[in-house]
Amino acid sequence: MKMLGKLYIQVLIAMALAIALGLAAPAVAVKMQPLGTAFIALLKMLLGPIIFFTVVRGIAHIGDFRRLGRIGVKTLVYFEVVSTLAMLVGFVVVSLVQPGAGLHANLDGNLSHPVPKLADSQFDTVEFLLAIIPKTLVSAFVGDQILPALFVSLLVGIALAACAKPDWIGLRLLDEGQTVVFKLLSYIMRLSPIGAFGAMAAAVGSYGHSTLLYLLRYILTYYASVLIFIFLVLGSVAALAGLSLLKILKIIKEEAIIAMGTASSEAAFPRLVTKLEKAGCDEAVVGFVLPAGYSFNIDGACLYMACGLGFLAQATDTPLSLGQQLSLLGVMLLTSKGGAGAAGGAVIKLAATLQSVKLLPDGAIGLLFGIDRVLAIATSTVNVIGNSVAVFVISRWEGLLDRERFDACARDAGAPRLSSPAETPQPLQEDLK
Repeated sequence: MKMLGKLYIQVLIAMALAIALGLAAPAVAVKMQPLGTAFIALLKMLLGPIIFFTVVRGIAHIGDFRRLGRIGVKTLVYFEVVSTLAMLVGFVVVSLVQPGAGLHANLDGNLSHPVPKLADSQFDTVEFLLAIIPKTLVSAFVGDQILPALFVSLLVGIALAACAKPDWIGLRLLDEGQTVVFKLLSYIMRLSPIGAFGAMAAAVGSYGHSTLLYLLRYILTYYASVLIFIFLVLGSVAALAGLSLLKILKIIKEEAIIAMGTASSEAAFPRLVTKLEKAGCDEAVVGFVLPAGYSFNIDGACLYMACGLGFLAQATDTPLSLGQQLSLLGVMLLTSKGGAGAAGGAVIKLAATLQSVKLLPDGAIGLLFGIDRVLAIATSTVNVIGNSVAVFVISRWEGLLDRERFDACARDAGAPRLSSPAETPQPLQEDLK
């Protein structure tokens, strides 16, 4: 009975019930979608404030701007290298397994899921960079984009670090503001089993037996590429930093399960901030690397796009030369950036990329729409794991990882042992139980 009080156990039970309902009564299951949508909307409501307080507090206490610049350079280089490896894994696995070979998709017929209009979705580097700058300081926190909020938070944090005195009341207000925001978070997170139930039930009910069986080989191929990337690539990266991937997975298992249940890595972001800090990562590293990772280190989206491109090329009998594949890799390294890990985001980025490069038949992306939710479960989970590994590794490289707290957190399966209750606000302690 004690295990039933664990949040991740409740989410797993909710997911199992949702799958059963989706298979037994699809029409009823589809009507559960608003539960998942509402839960994700509640979490997105807090993303802006959480990013602001986390980033500003982290930078305000960092003290050394040279160290901040060093962390920034290492972070961006790390993101690009790991994102490239994710796409290479996707390309190689799909090329070896050939899940779309022999499908001979006829795109002249009617697709079971219509292709969205993406006339305005073509990627433009200049527009992407300009979109980072919000119209006002406040508007950065009004939309659903992470980059403008991160940009403003960085500016405020740098300005605060340069001019604030140690006893300035503004620093105390930041601490108190974060306490309030995370108290709100603890309330919302109690609803995560309901949100996971609604999202999963609607997915299974909408895309039942015929579509899933028709594309089962690709689903299994994609999940195989995800496992290879996590345990081979991320495992190797963690090992090079002297860390155990299994310990990291044990620490963040609750957040990974939440992302899995909701098919949205955004849903795990708020808890991830507190979990990584309590697991020994420096708050400045968490405050900079984690929000940046949700825009520049979306490993799951990179895997999704690489695997999806290979599958669609095979399914539509469109051979791609090595040169074309490498060119597409370069394009997708740009188009995969930006935006948060919301469900459906990866397929839209892939659709925009295909529309820009015009290498595959029109409507090819429609083949993935029926199973996008199934794929998004793995995509969102990889995003959470990939960004968590990034924070731990960069903290380790900078000598800012408390190994005692890291090991204690791993031993306690994600429930950090703190030397003093004053080290974290009370709502955070409650939420991490």
